[in-house]
Amino acid sequence: MANRSVQLRGDGLLLREWVDADLAEMVPLFDDPEVAYRTPVVTPFGRHAAEDYLARARQATADGTRLHLAVTVGGGPIGGEVILNRITAMIAYTVAPAYRRQGLATRAVRLLTRYAYEVAGLPAVFLQIEADNVGSVAVARATGFRLLEESPEMVEDKGRRYALHRWAHVNGVRRQASS
Repeated sequence: MANRSVQLRGDGLLLREWVDADLAEMVPLFDDPEVAYRTPVVTPFGRHAAEDYLARARQATADGTRLHLAVTVGGGPIGGEVILNRITAMIAYTVAPAYRRQGLATRAVRLLTRYAYEVAGLPAVFLQIEADNVGSVAVARATGFRLLEESPEMVEDKGRRYALHRWAHVNGVRRQASS
């Protein structure tokens, strides 16, 4: 499977591995102030950072540790990225400003969650979200993730210290009311 390119289709999306031709689209996606604030990507994010990021993403895929997929609407322009960390079972995602509030992250997370269970064989997947990240909290809830009752992970990045709360989705378990 190492030489096979991953492509996931569904709900109007095509999730596919990054290619060299995507470098120009990666710059505005990852150089967005909200993305820079919420993620550990290099800031500012220019062409050289995009080349480095693509090289690291390809290496992680080759190593089998992470899968980085460009999110496209039906194979068109790139609207974001979704990542599956196979070691921690963590999903992460980024959406470009022009594609926010259109359900792109929700649809991409659903597709990648299904892949995590059906192809990667993971028994559960997780998200890490800051409590004030209203958009990501909405994505977590819409995709059936539940906030875990545990202490958040404290992270320091770019001179900012913040708490990441863990959300879980267990294979076969949809969002449901507690009994």
